[in-house]
Amino acid sequence: MSDNVDIRRLESGLTVVSEQVPHVRSVAIGFWVNAGSRDEEAREQGVSHLLEHLLFKGTDRRSARELAEVMDHVGGQLNAFTTKEYTSYYARVLDEHLPVAMDVLSDMIRNSLHREEDLEREKGVIDEEIGMYEDTPDELVHDLFAQALWRGHPLGRPVLGTRETVGGLRRQDVVGHFDARYAPDNTVLAVAGSFEPARLFELLDEHLGSWRASGRKQNGVAPEPGVATELVEKATELVHLCIGGPGLPLEDPGSYALSIMSNILGGGPSSRLFQEVREERGLAYSVFSYTAAFRDCGLFSIYCGAGADRIRAALEVIGQQLRLMATEGVSEVELERAKAQLKSGMTMSLESTSSRMNRIGRSQLLLGRIISLDEVLRRVQAVTVEDIRRLAAAFCDPGKLTLVAIGPGLERLGLRGVV
Repeated sequence: MSDNVDIRRLESGLTVVSEQVPHVRSVAIGFWVNAGSRDEEAREQGVSHLLEHLLFKGTDRRSARELAEVMDHVGGQLNAFTTKEYTSYYARVLDEHLPVAMDVLSDMIRNSLHREEDLEREKGVIDEEIGMYEDTPDELVHDLFAQALWRGHPLGRPVLGTRETVGGLRRQDVVGHFDARYAPDNTVLAVAGSFEPARLFELLDEHLGSWRASGRKQNGVAPEPGVATELVEKATELVHLCIGGPGLPLEDPGSYALSIMSNILGGGPSSRLFQEVREERGLAYSVFSYTAAFRDCGLFSIYCGAGADRIRAALEVIGQQLRLMATEGVSEVELERAKAQLKSGMTMSLESTSSRMNRIGRSQLLLGRIISLDEVLRRVQAVTVEDIRRLAAAFCDPGKLTLVAIGPGLERLGLRGVV
């Protein structure tokens, strides 16, 4: 990221990556654990996310209320999230309160109780969370798309799990998952903002110096993508659909070109899909494209939400734009505009200590190194029109794409084979 980045591997196996940011008064700190939904067996889907909930329910030093109150007392922020490949626990505080953040996060990571009564209570909370998610079709459709694309692979499963799998989890399942994954050699600690390095490592020694355990690394195989069309009947106001296919993994040299292609196709108000589907024809309020990259694979998808009387026409326009992208590529003007958008977005995000911490933590955990901003900008700038044309020919072939739609009366709309 900058000359202020420091990476150290402690005797325990914990990797600490830190970045001093001059002229700020906050510091963000996060534990990045190599434990996500792709590491779960089919019967234990949702255990990573359930465990994330449980770490907020109390330790042998603090109750759940006290964990919240100690951070509120210093005006700090404490939160966590689970993804397909990792779980992150993080805090952001004024620099003077770094010891508090380190104490609380370390306490949660090392001393959580995982009590039976908390487990049952959080199962109920997650059951409600799943219900809310199922009632949000414009979010649900993305999970269903991944499931259809990577049929039978853990990456295609929802991070939340299902009502059946979460309901069937026992305390021994959760504790077993914790013991296997939550270990210093399977974790990255990321710190960004205002801090004194000497003081940071004093705190690390105080709270984590005795942490000794060995974790099981992520060892899944990459999924084999398929081609499918799935229409899910649901009484919704709009029809929500995703169409796309496999993308590229994080370290693939073409990943920057794919991001730029997606930006040109559906990345914002000036993109082709926004202009053609929404502005020119008024067929949909929301239409966009995106990419997702993982250690060993990726995906590329287009989302559109439209009324049942407009969705087929919208899908026809999407198909036209995909074919144009595949056969004609992009112009130099489009390419330069997309590059400027990506570079400015990346650079401006670094004005936040939380964003910086997220970036270095995720990069170190997934790639084993920090990709500097200069390297990212160079790779973005190096993308050519020919790079986009070559990728578009491979990724925008309508005959090789998976389509998933949620809505009412889908069979009669004739969405199969439109693109």
